[in-house]
Parts: sequence; C-alpha cells; structure tokens
Amino acid sequence: MDDLASWLALNMIDGIGGAKFKRLLDRFGSPFHVLKASLSKLAEVDGIGQKIGHAIISYDRGRVQKELELIDRYGISVLTWDDGEYPEKLSQIFYPPPLLYTKGNIKLLSERCMAVVGSRNATGYGLGIAREFSRELAKVGWVIVSGLARGIDSAAHRGALEGGRTIAVLGCGLNVIYPPENGELMGEIAEKGLLVSEFPLSTGPLRNNFPRRNRIISGLSLGVIVVEAGDDSGALITADYAMEQGREVFAVPGSIKSPQAKGAHQLIKDGAKLVGSIDDILEDLEPAHVPGKRETAPDVEKSPPPLSADENLIYSLLSYSEPMHVDKIAALANLPVNRALATLTVLEMKSLIRQSAGKMFMRE
Repeated sequence: MDDLASWLALNMIDGIGGAKFKRLLDRFGSPFHVLKASLSKLAEVDGIGQKIGHAIISYDRGRVQKELELIDRYGISVLTWDDGEYPEKLSQIFYPPPLLYTKGNIKLLSERCMAVVGSRNATGYGLGIAREFSRELAKVGWVIVSGLARGIDSAAHRGALEGGRTIAVLGCGLNVIYPPENGELMGEIAEKGLLVSEFPLSTGPLRNNFPRRNRIISGLSLGVIVVEAGDDSGALITADYAMEQGREVFAVPGSIKSPQAKGAHQLIKDGAKLVGSIDDILEDLEPAHVPGKRETAPDVEKSPPPLSADENLIYSLLSYSEPMHVDKIAALANLPVNRALATLTVLEMKSLIRQSAGKMFMRE
C-alpha cells in the first residue's frame, strides 16, 4: 500500500477524527504503520479501544482502491499533515483535518484569506453586500473563502470571481454538486479558484458535516465577515470557531426588523467589529501576514477551546461509560432537540464526546 492509500484508509474509518488520528500517528509514526499494527497494540491507544481497533485492522481495501480511482478520475489532489502545502493557518486550529481533498489552485491556501458567510435565506440587501464586499476585497488581493451554500455564500463566491479568486469549502465530497443549482458556479471555482473538502469522495451533504466545514472556513482565514445570520444560522457557528481560533470577526448591521440580521447584531453586541465598508476591515488587517509553509505535521496537542454555556451544560450531563440519547439530553438541558444536536456536533468536533448508533452520545 502506498502512502496516500494509507492516509485515505485511516481517514475513512468511522470514529477516527483529528484527535485520535494524531494519537495513532504519535504511537505508530505513520498511517501505514497504524494499519499494520496488531489489535492489542491499537487498543492501548487512548480513545481507540477494541471497537475502533477492529475497524482499523479490517478496513475496506476495496473502498480505498475505489477512492484512488475517483481521485484520478476527477483530477483531485490530496494534502495531508505531512505535505508542505498543507495550509499553515489551518494547521494552527484545534485538531485540524488530517487530510484535505482539493481541486484547483492549491497555492491559494497560503495567501491572505477572508471568510464571508451568512444566511441561506438572505435578503436582497444581504446578497448585494456580500457580493460587493467580496468583489472589492478580491480586487485588493484577498482570497474569499465561503461554503458554497445558497444565499450569502454563493453571492460571496460570485463577487470574488468578479474581482479575483475564491476558495469554496464543501460539506460533502468534491464530486457531489450541492446545492444542485450551484453546479456551474462550482465548476468556475474549480477552474479559477479552489474547491476544498475533508470528506471522502461521494460523501453526501449530511447535516453533521456542515459544522466541520465551518471550522475549516474560519481556520483558513485571517478574519470572518458575517453579512446576515438568523438566530440559528450556521454562520454563527463559523463565527464561534473564528473566535476560538483567534481570528477577527466582523459583522454587517442590517434592519432591526429583519430576522436575518439578528445573529449579526448579537455578534456586534458580543464584540464583533461593526463594518460598513471594506475600509473598516482593511484598517484592522492590512498589512496582513501571508502564512508560510510548514515543514512538519501540525502540533495539535493544544489546550481545548473554551466552551459556550450550552456546551458546558450538555457536557456536564454526559458520562464516560453510559451513552445518552439526544432526546433525553435535550430534555435534561431544557433545550430544543435541534439546538441540542447542534451543540453535540460542536462538542464532537472538539473531540470531547463521541456519537454511537442511534444518536447516542457519551464523553470521549
């Protein structure tokens, strides 16, 4: 098995995120040696145990071979922690993705990046602002990063392409067109910018994938601009990640009567910088440092980021030994189920909890 195949194989095993991946590499040195290790040795690694250990030694070789064929067919490049072109900014976040699937100009990963995110159900005002800000920032050399979603994300990508370059981070495999109406835009970004995903090819746009996508959007960027966001917008998750990662957070004010402006207004109350033009952004970040290249795998053994009130509450309800269903967690926390599930997803991304079948959760 060649080196890339080993990275792909380990990355495709359920239950192995950035934290466990790093522990395995620390113990065995490389994905190749992880896959060659005995069950008893694997089970000794913190957080692996018999179940994940067995999944490692019995990994699906046919699936790995198919993945390699798809990578070749779609012209995909894969960057791993060991690759010198793995983005420096992303390597600094709490448990960065072990590998990135990319299509397009990977040099954009080392340039000055600014994230522009917001509501899928955007107003005409929000769409216009996202497109204008992205176009003007791209004209002065910034690479605009967003998530290719409907609404603000799509407007940001289109504005960036009018002025320069853009990176789209997907919550699905790079060979999956989502949303379907963005097929042409996705093709243009692959040609003139860069597509990025941490998910294996053919992975569908599952709900739990998008918080993971959002941490990459903020992780690649020096700052995040939230144009419009409702109370439960995924853009707020991106802003939360940005704050945890030490990035600048900017918010565009809207009408006090607009539901789409509530999230941005709350961010401003919480300390995000109110912006009315790109000059408000550039005065904070210009001249910005262009990240360099990294010679070694990222040091991801960092102190965990602080937890929000919801995260603290839900984490306190979970144990290390007995998994609990999301409905019970929501009831005990007195939270709506969708809010509890979103919080659980963030805790899982922070490698503090793990999920088993049937939406059962326990501490990691």
